[in-house]
Amino acid sequence: MSTWTLPLPWTRPPLSMNDRLHWRKKRPIVAEIRRVGALLARQQKVPACARVEVQLHYRPKDNRRRDASNLCATSKPLIDGLVDAGVVPDDCEPYLTEVMPRLHPAEPGQPGALWLTITDLTDEKEGTRA
Repeated sequence: MSTWTLPLPWTRPPLSMNDRLHWRKKRPIVAEIRRVGALLARQQKVPACARVEVQLHYRPKDNRRRDASNLCATSKPLIDGLVDAGVVPDDCEPYLTEVMPRLHPAEPGQPGALWLTITDLTDEKEGTRA
């Protein structure tokens, strides 16, 4: 089972479920997140997989209370970018399992960070997908 970690260029999520953006303002942000997801998958040479597990991670700059489900607005376009990069044929079952985004504790003096983990769910003994 192989896992790839894609460090994302943002120090905080570019989109949140709490955002109330007009679609004309939101659309270019979604397109940029999707483009970055595809670009990073290609740069990391993530191969085409029959099935993957994907999880977005966020380490904020401080330890204020946050809701991990708000990160779903950022993870969805990243996953669409993985489809664009050819990592999986589609972003639905049986090709992709999205794990709830994870919040990590802040590290004093460190800026916020986001990263995406992609795990190939190949059963190495049998060469089949889990």
